[in-house]
Order: sequence, then C-alpha cells, then structure tokens
Amino acid sequence: MELWERLAVVAAVIAASAIVAKLVDRRIARRDLPPQAVTRYRVLRRSVMTAIITIGILSALLVVPQVRAIAGGLLASSAVLGIVVGLAAQRPLANFVAGVVIAFTQPLRLGDRVTVDDVDGTVEEIGLTYTFIRTDSNARLVIPNEKLASDTIQNSTIVSPEKLAEVTLKVPLERDLNAVVDLLKSETAGDPRSEVLVTGLNGDATLSVRTWAPSALAAERVAGELRLRLHTRLRTEGLL
Repeated sequence: MELWERLAVVAAVIAASAIVAKLVDRRIARRDLPPQAVTRYRVLRRSVMTAIITIGILSALLVVPQVRAIAGGLLASSAVLGIVVGLAAQRPLANFVAGVVIAFTQPLRLGDRVTVDDVDGTVEEIGLTYTFIRTDSNARLVIPNEKLASDTIQNSTIVSPEKLAEVTLKVPLERDLNAVVDLLKSETAGDPRSEVLVTGLNGDATLSVRTWAPSALAAERVAGELRLRLHTRLRTEGLL
C-alpha cells in the first residue's frame, strides 16, 4: 500500500471516529434537565467523545508500519491500563478524574453559588479538567478540578428543604413549669430532634416547642396541628 493510501485510511478512520463521537454525543444529550443531571451529562459526554476519538486515532495508526506495533499494543494489551496507572499521578489526568468525581458526587453543580478561597461566584462551567466560576465582578475564576475535589467549598445553593415548625405557648407563672415541659415533651416524643424550651418569664412563662418538617408548606401544617394538640392537652390537664 502506498504512503498516500495509508494516510488516506488514517484520515478516514479518524474522521469516522469523530463522526461516531458526534453521533454518540447527540444521542446522550438531554435538554431541560435539573442542575445535577446537566452536570453529569456534560462531563459524561465529553469523556465518551474523548475515549472514542482516542481509540479511533490508535486504530488508524495500525495501517502505518512504523507505529503499528505501538498502536496495536496499546489497543490489544494491558499497556492501556499501565499508561492510565502511570499517568494517574500526573496533574492533567488527576484533574480529569477529579472532574468525573465532581460530576457524580456533586459538591457543586452548574448554576450553584459557591465560595472558593474566599471568592464568591456562580458555577458557569465544569469541564474535564477545569471548572469556571463567574465572580460577582464578572471575572472568571478558573480552578483545576483536582483542587475543587480536595479543598473545602462553601455551596450556598445546596440547602436542606426541611423547615423548623415552632409553636409558642403562654403559661401562668403559678403553674408547675416542670410538669408543663414534661407534658409538652411527651407530645413531641416521636421526633428525636424536637425540643421544648422556656424562652421567657415576663408576666407569664413563654414556652417554645420546636420540631422539623420536610418543607416550608409542611411546617405551617405541622405547627398548626401541634398548636391545637398542645392547647387541648394542656387544658385537659388543667395546666392553662
């Protein structure tokens, strides 16, 4: 086979790999996904495209006698694993691995408000090796993924949806406050995170009963039900 024919085959295989990578990219692309899914898909798409093109280039080199043995060894033997392990300690591959870890563990996601090294900003792009954060001054903070995976990040977007439901009761000071507190605790004994506090002794004793609800809307409902239940129980026991 003439040299130009070999080069034509190499070009054709590489072009075919690029086309396959593009088709795969379109196939796994998704729209209108939540931030966590967008982050995962973006890193996954880039990783798959890189792998397909790399394999295509190695396959194309099989037709070139001077590098056929090397390319064949990389494709057909455990040399690939050896190279990966050997390069794992290198910064570029470490950043790539960190990018995949970030995409799936998600300490930060696209659009999240974060603080890194005392700099506030919004996550704009999570690449294979670098993450781009747009600061409040509209500058771009480019951070290696390895640093993000190992350093402390303050994420102001990822918060718990749970809300505190609180009920405040007034009890005359002549009542036995210990008995009232014990009764209120018995009413919330099903929630280990609930608490009963004496928060004031001005004229009447002020008692606060706090418990957690799964959402802000549920907190209003829980507080209403708890307020009615506690009032009924205190009246029944003659403590109001």
